[in-house]
Amino acid sequence: MAKLEISPELRARLDAVAARSGLSLSEVVADALENGHSLEWQEQFLDKVARGIDAADRGEFASADEIERVRNKYRAS
Repeated sequence: MAKLEISPELRARLDAVAARSGLSLSEVVADALENGHSLEWQEQFLDKVARGIDAADRGEFASADEIERVRNKYRAS
């Protein structure tokens, strides 16, 4: 099998995404290749998830009425 050579900077970004997502390096690369999720997309996704978790931890979340509206929107008829 041929060895894939990438820059140290790219490897560091891949390692960071893998660590943050709980995925292996191979899974991060496979996601990019199979699903078109670029490394930049994956980094931005993880940033958004982290901001959402931080907001929820601060109690800055949807109101009970907002949650019920979304539940009703997707409830089977």
